[in-house]
Amino acid sequence: MSGQLRTLRVRWPALAAPICLAAGGLLIGAGTPATSAYNAAGPPASSPADTTEPADHFRTADRCIACHKDVTAAGGVDVSIGFDWRASMMANAARDPYFQAAVRREIMDYPEAAAEIEGECARCHMPMATIAALQEGRPGEVFANLPIAGAEGPYADLAADGVSCSLCHQIQPDGLGSEETFTARFDVSAETPPEGRPVFGPFEPDEGGVGIMHSATGFRPTLGEHVTSSGLCASCHTVITHPVRPGGSGPAFPEQAPYLEWQASIYAEGAEREHSCQDCHMPEVGEEVPVTRVLGRARPEVSRHVFRGGNFFMLRMLNRYREELGVTALPQEMELAAQRTADHLRTATATVELSGVGLGGGRLEATVTVRNQAGHKFPTAYPSRRAWLRFAVTDRWGDRVFESGALSADGRVAGDDHDADGAGYEPHHTVITSPDEVQVYQGVMVDGDGTVTTGLMSAHQWVKDNRILPDGFDPARADARVQVVGIAAEDPDFVAGSDRVHYTVPVDSADAPFAVEAELWFQPIGYRWAENLASYDATETRRFVQYYREMAEGSALLLARAEAASEPN
Repeated sequence: MSGQLRTLRVRWPALAAPICLAAGGLLIGAGTPATSAYNAAGPPASSPADTTEPADHFRTADRCIACHKDVTAAGGVDVSIGFDWRASMMANAARDPYFQAAVRREIMDYPEAAAEIEGECARCHMPMATIAALQEGRPGEVFANLPIAGAEGPYADLAADGVSCSLCHQIQPDGLGSEETFTARFDVSAETPPEGRPVFGPFEPDEGGVGIMHSATGFRPTLGEHVTSSGLCASCHTVITHPVRPGGSGPAFPEQAPYLEWQASIYAEGAEREHSCQDCHMPEVGEEVPVTRVLGRARPEVSRHVFRGGNFFMLRMLNRYREELGVTALPQEMELAAQRTADHLRTATATVELSGVGLGGGRLEATVTVRNQAGHKFPTAYPSRRAWLRFAVTDRWGDRVFESGALSADGRVAGDDHDADGAGYEPHHTVITSPDEVQVYQGVMVDGDGTVTTGLMSAHQWVKDNRILPDGFDPARADARVQVVGIAAEDPDFVAGSDRVHYTVPVDSADAPFAVEAELWFQPIGYRWAENLASYDATETRRFVQYYREMAEGSALLLARAEAASEPN
């Protein structure tokens, strides 16, 4: 906190039962209606200097892009903050058709809580619109503020901007990285002083730039080093939820917690800034560049606003159906963002190794080792994400004699019990002996009756969590909410940073030598998570299922591959 003004904060209300829905993480409340200083007692009294309307506390990104563009690095590479951001999932958080379908599903499952569900979902995917609404004593809304649906809600422009510049850069430092700010409970000032609302950045502002920004937007650039901390990201990417059930809400459920996973890893040791979220997801340019083309001076350590994550598939879906979804970034910008995301996944998430390949007793033996290179579990965050191993054996004639984990054109994984039947799930394996067994790294949720579910307002606990641990993960100091769950917890080969799976498959020795392939695949939205929406008859669910089915062949990405051969017979 700068200490230069008295602030009245917009703290997200302490809900009885928040729930998060959608691949990027959206919050849904269930049970007791939300309360806050804004919807319980009306907006707080403004200071005499504060005469702005709540919606005026924010600016849509086009106002920022006007200056934060046309910045190039060596070789003519455009590194403009505005152009990078507008092709990201952050910018398209409200346009995300999976988000919209997931919200609609939960409303249809729990119609009595529809208003509350929308209000809570809007907090993460439409935060500026939601804050403005709360400051006026109104609830947040999703569908009333979606321009692509023809809605003309009072905050439609702010809603369409998703997670935007003037939201993240107005978050106060108080409590970041602590429980009190998780699940989008960060602070934003409700006052506007005469010198302008402070927007925080990692650099001391240029003298000329202060006046220009204030004239153009009403904001005042202010040094705030907390924007480089993992705690800032943690406020929205640590989502603790509660299921809905008759008579109230269920137990707390860690719907996504990459920050807590990171805290228990080797990457959080020592100087946090050396291994923060931003280091991987907002990589530095690598040379001195200005952050703005207007009176900006070259600075070191400028972070690109590309927000590299795991959702290459949604970026391509947004681009393919851009007219229907109201995407504003250029087609080439969206495809470049998808390519960057895919490249990041292939080079900085995990590796695969093959060892111990041999023949004996009519069987081929091999060991596959997967190593996690990320600073959190892999995959992490929203539980629709999964990774799995494909293992194949080909004989001397070129015929395939064994395969586990083949990807089907419709997005299913052969051998995965969850894809075959939504009531089941594929267990963790230490040894695989048949094609109908596949090693799937995932989190699987169950409801209060122990039934597998993809409905977040029904989720009570994990029944399986064998997502690969980050290097140095220490169970003794790890939060209880991110511990391993299920068979993997007893697997001696499932350790911090890696997992080993042993394959032993029947072969005819006369067909040697054999070629062996091991591949690691990743899918941001698993087949069952999409297909379970097909039974809901609504515009948003029908649309997303149609999109998914039309694009299913591109729903997964090959991350790593290893090959080996057995000795000739």
